[in-house]
Amino acid sequence: MANAHIASTAPGEPVRFHAEEDHHGASDGGTLLGFWIYLMSDCLIFAVLFACYGVYGRSYAAGPSGADLFDLNLVAVATAMLLLSSLTFGMAMIAMQKARQGAMMMWLALTGVLGLVFLGLEIYEFVHLIEIGAGPQRSAFLSAFFTLVGTHGLHVAFGSLWLGVLMVQIARHGLIVENQRRLMCLSMFWHFLDVVWIGVFSFVYLMGSLA
Repeated sequence: MANAHIASTAPGEPVRFHAEEDHHGASDGGTLLGFWIYLMSDCLIFAVLFACYGVYGRSYAAGPSGADLFDLNLVAVATAMLLLSSLTFGMAMIAMQKARQGAMMMWLALTGVLGLVFLGLEIYEFVHLIEIGAGPQRSAFLSAFFTLVGTHGLHVAFGSLWLGVLMVQIARHGLIVENQRRLMCLSMFWHFLDVVWIGVFSFVYLMGSLA
C-alpha cells in the first residue's frame, strides 16, 4: 500500500502530497522482466548463428568436414559437464530457498568448477583444430562453427565470472534480497546456456558427424 506523505512547504504555500511506493518490490519485478528481455535478445543472436551455420555448414571448400574433425567422445564429456552444472545450480537454488548459505556456496563452487572444465575442453578442441590447419579461415563451414561454438563459450566464461563475483558478494553480505535476486537471474542465464548447448550438440556435432 502506498502511504501519503505531506511535503514540507513554506508559510503561505499550498500543501502538496505525494505517495510513497514500495520501490523495492517494483525493482525486483523490473529486474526480472528486464533480464527476460535480455535472454530473448540473446535467443535472437543464437538463432542467427544457427541459421548461418545451417547455410554454411556444408561449405567445406575442399577441406575437412565435421565427420573428419569432431571428436564426439570429447564433446560428450563436455556436454555432461555442462548439464551436470545445471543440476548443481538447481541444488544451490534449493539451498538458497532454505537459507542454507554454506550448502549453497558449496553447490555454487561445484557449478563453477564444472563450467570451467567445460570451457577447458572447448578451448582444447579449438586449439587442436587450429593446430591441424582447420581454423576458422579454412572454410565457411569452419567460420560458422567457430563463431557459433565460440559465442556460446564466451557466454559460459562470462557466466563463470559472474558466478565468482556473486559468491564473493554473498560471502561478504550474506543472502540479502539483492543477492537472491542476482542468483535468480544467473540461474536463468545458466540454464539458458544449457538449452543452447543441447542445440549445438545436436545440430552441429551429431549431424556434422553424420555428414
